[in-house]
Amino acid sequence: MAFQGGCACRAVRYEVSADPIAVMNCHCRACQYASGGGFSTVVVVPRGTIRIVKGAPKGHASKGDSGKTVTRYFCAECGSPVYSDPELGPMQVVKAASLDDPGKLVMTGALYTSDAQPWAHIDPAKPAFEKMPPGAG
Repeated sequence: MAFQGGCACRAVRYEVSADPIAVMNCHCRACQYASGGGFSTVVVVPRGTIRIVKGAPKGHASKGDSGKTVTRYFCAECGSPVYSDPELGPMQVVKAASLDDPGKLVMTGALYTSDAQPWAHIDPAKPAFEKMPPGAG
């Protein structure tokens, strides 16, 4: 397995069988609400590579700017965000803070910079996208 993680109280645990495609700070308003901060750091993985091995995360569905549904999963016990599942597309995203060892991640860029708060830092040396990159879903 490539990596594993779960929620803060350990009621939900997962394994991911693929290496990350990208690690991005997403500045969309939905991620701001879900994280309680200016952005959510997400680990992009191929669809179908996330396997829940303990517990049952609760989901909250909302419409993305594409009009498609995105379900954000979190622990019903402690509230920790765990992963998101877009309705369609080749990828899913794991919340970086939920990894057992998030210190090994390498940041690759930023998403939805058009929604970034004025106080958010966006690394000018990394790729940044005003919305979702073309072909990403």
